[in-house]
Amino acid sequence: MAELAASVLTPPTGIPLINVAEAGGSTLSVRRDAAVAAEAEARLAGNRPLGSVRSSQALRELKEKATAELYERVGSRIADSSLNEAELHDYVRTELRDVVATQDVPLTSSERERFINEVMDDVLGLGPLQRYLDDPSITEIMVNRADQVFVERGGRLQATETTFTSEEQLRRVIDRIVSRIGRRVDESSPLVDARLADGSRVNAIIPPLAVNGAALTIRKFSKDALSVHRLIELGSLSPEMAELLRACVEARMNVIVSGGTGTGKTTLLNVLSSFIPSTERIVTIEDAVELQLQQDHVVRLESRPPNIEGVGAITIRDLVRNSLRMRPDRIVVGEVRGGETLDMLQAMNTGHDGSLSTVHANTPRDAIARLETLVLMAGMDLPLRAIREQVASAVNLIVHLTRLRDGTRRVTHVTEVQGMEGDIVTLQDAFLFDFSAGVDANGRFRGKPIPTGVRPRFTERFADLGIKISPNIFGQQFGRV
Repeated sequence: MAELAASVLTPPTGIPLINVAEAGGSTLSVRRDAAVAAEAEARLAGNRPLGSVRSSQALRELKEKATAELYERVGSRIADSSLNEAELHDYVRTELRDVVATQDVPLTSSERERFINEVMDDVLGLGPLQRYLDDPSITEIMVNRADQVFVERGGRLQATETTFTSEEQLRRVIDRIVSRIGRRVDESSPLVDARLADGSRVNAIIPPLAVNGAALTIRKFSKDALSVHRLIELGSLSPEMAELLRACVEARMNVIVSGGTGTGKTTLLNVLSSFIPSTERIVTIEDAVELQLQQDHVVRLESRPPNIEGVGAITIRDLVRNSLRMRPDRIVVGEVRGGETLDMLQAMNTGHDGSLSTVHANTPRDAIARLETLVLMAGMDLPLRAIREQVASAVNLIVHLTRLRDGTRRVTHVTEVQGMEGDIVTLQDAFLFDFSAGVDANGRFRGKPIPTGVRPRFTERFADLGIKISPNIFGQQFGRV
């Protein structure tokens, strides 16, 4: 059972601040403030009877009163080290029910339950955003400012009626998120990347960089990692493509997953990593931990930003260099975006084959150009041809993802990196997405990834290693049914 410790601090305003920290490192921040409130009036406006709370001001006052009494009841009990996080939530909810029952305001049973949930969200969760975190159909939450919240559902953006009561409430939610992993956001460090306990990726940026007020973006991570079979069911992969990718990973080929923002690169990287044998030692390197590897022999490394004095930063490049001294069988870099690309390519070329990574790009050809540019960011004065030779010899396969107009995410290219021809890195597509089938009545693309009919050169390695693939994987010609 995770141990809890609690400390009660009194800021200059006289408002108590309670921090509850798990031994595992997560922190719950509980603040009583006159502005404590959940979502806008709209959340309770649905089927309200005549005698219910009628104004957002009255709602805020009721929540303030209930929250104050709740702290009086649980202030000492919350320091009980025998409570873990789940037990704390159950205990606080029970006490809150008693508090609400004593309030002289008529609420129906459904309104009372919503009211309790909203106060719980404010006290122990992420306020008005909590219900979106709990909704499995939502994949991304975007707060443009305190009074404008969008979500992504089914690959499409939707405006919501949810608002924060003030800029201060939004800032408290941001502080609660970043404090759990020992990071900070303030005027001296106005942007931060963080993660939630479930692995969801968080980016926050505050004034003066964010002109209209603090902005918060949460990329939710599925509690259950998607399997290759699920991606096939969703149409993101074809069975033939999945079989080829499995063989490539088992054959220790270096694979780059490319695509735009939000196309599912990390999800596919998780799927590819599931093909790595459990007997191999894997080192993962990320800015914010997201990968969900299922193997036991995994070392997870995470970069660190500078401290308040501006020192102590540990970059992805530092971690890539360090990983080479950790006897890895595989190195998995969540994303290359700077000079660490050179170190990763050198590792791929010096015995650490079978490595995986992602890069932002619009096409496989753009991915090669992007890698070249990132290598230049390492500060080494290398000729362009030498960089291209390094890329061509290190990378064996590019798997490209695209988010289509219908909101679906599909693998549109599986491309072999064949080598150099003159000063050009030569590429050959093994699979392409067939757009010729058009769309159905719902606007969803009917097409699927199909083979081009060209057998990649690297399949010769499969035979040498005894890795079998179906003989007809590459048998169909592109465009034929």
